[in-house]
Amino acid sequence: MSRQIHIPKTIAGLFLLALFTSCFKDVDLSQTEDIQITPDIDVDIIYYDLNKDDFFDSDTGEFTAIIRDTVRLEYLDDSYMQDGLTYAEFRFRHENSFPYAVRSELNFLNDRNRKEFDVNYIIPAGSDTMISIIDTLHIVQESNINQVKNSIELAVELELLEPSKSLEGNLKFSSRGLFRLTF
Repeated sequence: MSRQIHIPKTIAGLFLLALFTSCFKDVDLSQTEDIQITPDIDVDIIYYDLNKDDFFDSDTGEFTAIIRDTVRLEYLDDSYMQDGLTYAEFRFRHENSFPYAVRSELNFLNDRNRKEFDVNYIIPAGSDTMISIIDTLHIVQESNINQVKNSIELAVELELLEPSKSLEGNLKFSSRGLFRLTF
């Protein structure tokens, strides 16, 4: 046996009246130019997981204490980003289980390979039982936002400091960017 719920016609009428009148009450359509849309865009930038093999040249087998790589950040060249970017937040996270410290240099470069800004730090030595974690937040606000707008590449350089011990371990890295736009 099913039950039906009956709403008195008066209550239903008042509900519909309130719905239609409240939607448009006190709306000034001449203020549409003052409307701002501020979306946040969250993107992965670069990530890696290095082990001992990554510190040996694949052609010669020679050890190298420095690893370099460059990634293009095409989305920063987008017209929406160029016109609307007002805030950028970069998060860089390293997890080091190598038994020695690592120098991390992150350079944001313009289209002429000139540095716009950088984020540099030392990642302390770690071990299999005690992983060293560096979690860095770099914020760029309106006064310096052109540094981000002018950047098109991220150059990453890692250097193992005093690598005289075993190369057992790994170095994990992840990075994200949060970009706030205003239109």
